[in-house]
Amino acid sequence: MDIEYIDLKECILAENEGDAQEVRDLLKEKNVILWNVMSSPGSGKTTFITDVIKRLGSQFRFGVIEADIESTVDAEKMHALGIPTVQLRTGGGCHLDAAMTMEALAKMPLDDLDVLIIENVGNLVCPAEFDVGANIATMLLSIPEGDDKCIKYPLMFTVTKAVFVTKMDVAPYFDFNFEALEKNSHRLNNDLRIFPVSVKTGEGMDEAVEWLKQQFN
Repeated sequence: MDIEYIDLKECILAENEGDAQEVRDLLKEKNVILWNVMSSPGSGKTTFITDVIKRLGSQFRFGVIEADIESTVDAEKMHALGIPTVQLRTGGGCHLDAAMTMEALAKMPLDDLDVLIIENVGNLVCPAEFDVGANIATMLLSIPEGDDKCIKYPLMFTVTKAVFVTKMDVAPYFDFNFEALEKNSHRLNNDLRIFPVSVKTGEGMDEAVEWLKQQFN
């Protein structure tokens, strides 16, 4: 008898594709844009998202899905702003998938939202592999992480529409090569937009937020 080979990852991803389409269908019906924000831990996702909400809060009604392995720290920050928030604790899982997203949608006031933000688990590998049904996927890359992450984690730079290079205020203290980042990133994704930003100083945020506004409309 021959050995039977089953590619479990392929099966899981195939099932996830169906769930992702269900998410898209539901949000299209509700006229809600789903924005998936990915990055490694400590890149400044929560700070960046909070600033975007403050800048665009008069134009769009936001909700947030927070994904973390255990804590509720980020969800509490969003809730304090009066933003509808659902916390998904993955219990060790390194990413969200579309089925988890659908569970969160059931707890969200979708009729009262224009833009729903997923702050994905801090990880540059797994979140890039799983379609959560988002209309737009972006990533954050902080200056301290270095410019070589597109070489080490190419899929993340392939599946996203924009990279927000955060913590520009500390750039003088790090050897970060923007030319190398752009060159290597565009080899993977020629349409990728790269925005150097600092929430602390405001550098680049006007341009970044204007681009996001166009994606939300």
